[in-house]
Amino acid sequence: MRWLIAPALREFVAIAAGASLLLNLAMLVPSLYTLQVFDRVFASRSMATLSMLSLLTLLALAFAYCMDVARSRALAAAGRALHRALSSPMLEEALRRRASGRRQAESDPLRDIAQLRSFLGNAGVRALFDAPWLPIYLLVIALMHPLLGVAAAAGAVVLALLAIATERMTREGTEAALHGSRGVGRQAEALVRHAEVFFGMGMIESAVQTWRERQEQVLDQQARLAAVSSRLSALARAARQGVQMAVLATGAWLVIDGGASPGIMVAATILLGRALQPVENLIAGWKQLIDARGAWRRLSEPAAADVGEPRLRLPAPSGKLELERIVFAYDPAGPATIKGVSLVLEAGESLGIVGVSGSGKSTLARLILGIWRPQGGAVRLDNANIAHWDRTDLGQHVGYVPQDVLLFSGTVAQNIARLGNVDDEMVIEAARLARVHDMILRLRNGYDTLVGDGGAALSGGQRQRIGLARALYGRPKLVVLDEPDTHLDAEGEDALRAALRALKERGTTVVCVGHRTGLMAQLDRIAVMRDGTLQAIGAAAAVLARLNGRKVLALPATAPGRKEAAA
Repeated sequence: MRWLIAPALREFVAIAAGASLLLNLAMLVPSLYTLQVFDRVFASRSMATLSMLSLLTLLALAFAYCMDVARSRALAAAGRALHRALSSPMLEEALRRRASGRRQAESDPLRDIAQLRSFLGNAGVRALFDAPWLPIYLLVIALMHPLLGVAAAAGAVVLALLAIATERMTREGTEAALHGSRGVGRQAEALVRHAEVFFGMGMIESAVQTWRERQEQVLDQQARLAAVSSRLSALARAARQGVQMAVLATGAWLVIDGGASPGIMVAATILLGRALQPVENLIAGWKQLIDARGAWRRLSEPAAADVGEPRLRLPAPSGKLELERIVFAYDPAGPATIKGVSLVLEAGESLGIVGVSGSGKSTLARLILGIWRPQGGAVRLDNANIAHWDRTDLGQHVGYVPQDVLLFSGTVAQNIARLGNVDDEMVIEAARLARVHDMILRLRNGYDTLVGDGGAALSGGQRQRIGLARALYGRPKLVVLDEPDTHLDAEGEDALRAALRALKERGTTVVCVGHRTGLMAQLDRIAVMRDGTLQAIGAAAAVLARLNGRKVLALPATAPGRKEAAA
């Protein structure tokens, strides 16, 4: 459990460890009280001695209560500190992984953090702090009588071996059950997200049946694990009782033989019960220990090399875009999706990217924005590799409209302002530039209209037009549009074309992925993609004429950069 000494927790864990030391020292008093009552009070029949011993024991118990509360509060504070330290960076890393197209880890970082915080508040972690004091209790028992110490130590070894067996027998099953449970949960969430599709096509019963079959497999795994865990937990309880009985029997034999007093026999039995209880609790809660260890391991997985690295703030770009022999593959061991694409856009130029489905258009758009990183080549914005930009700084200079525009729960103004501080003038400026200002004013509450989770309160066309305004917020120098006219009606298409003209006047570099020739004709140049390669690039009118004639002019191999195919 090395994660307990992580820097964010170290101070609180030290307080909890100190409180555990004082708590366990205080818990020695009741057994010593029993020893004194049997051996001194019974012999002297002194009520004064009994009263004084009782008062001291009560004080010790009150002190133990205070230390127990202090330890619980320290561990609760540790859980809060852990949550504050990890939740934001872990969520940020999860978003980066999802956006960058890297393999998504089989974990939910926020759920893992919640699991660690929950563990810090349950009995399992308190048993971890109490178990190290087992040798102290055994030493005290041995001081009472060596033979009792030997018997107690033998019992402790038995429970320790049982704890080791528990770890080995439940580790793989616990991790498999957790993995399966989270997979079922993610599948259920996916079903709910796509409820309209399942309902519309009558697929609900089939979808639920598929989920139910996977759920049954997980339940079987959990049942097998629970059976093993319950047997081991019951065995631990029986073993502890057996060890206490053995020590009690040894003490009784010593009393009969005259080698020990009755007080020693009873006090040793009480001490041993207190010493072995944390070990029993550890065995009973071993699943929580494994879950916490697994959560920390997942949270400790190496993050991307660029996450958290300080970046030199680069000056605002003018918008010049260069692609230098870009090579990209979803699977590094598989075939390339983008194969050596090169082109140059001067600041203020606009480029349309066309091609059949699967030709790599949207992939290239994500590479241009630096969302995904190429395995070869580089994307440069004003000569600087886009991978070297701080993402927050870069976001102020770029705009992006994906194929599926997602709006966030909040107002229209908050969405246009990219969830930052709402600057009224900049929000309205972006809306006017996107030609969506009048449409927003016609909404129920104008810019203060709540769009609902995912923009559910708006139509697809409204979401797409507001998404365009969001992309244009802050006067970006590079705007990438991935099929921005998919859900637009005639009014929306006219507004989009007007926005492209306005961006041209402002000197904004625009890259637009699309199919409709009416939109492509608004742009300066058009690139034709096929099978991940740049097949042709040239002036928009010339390329469109060749495409309409069902002829495509190949890009010369000697012209990887600014040179264009002749029309």
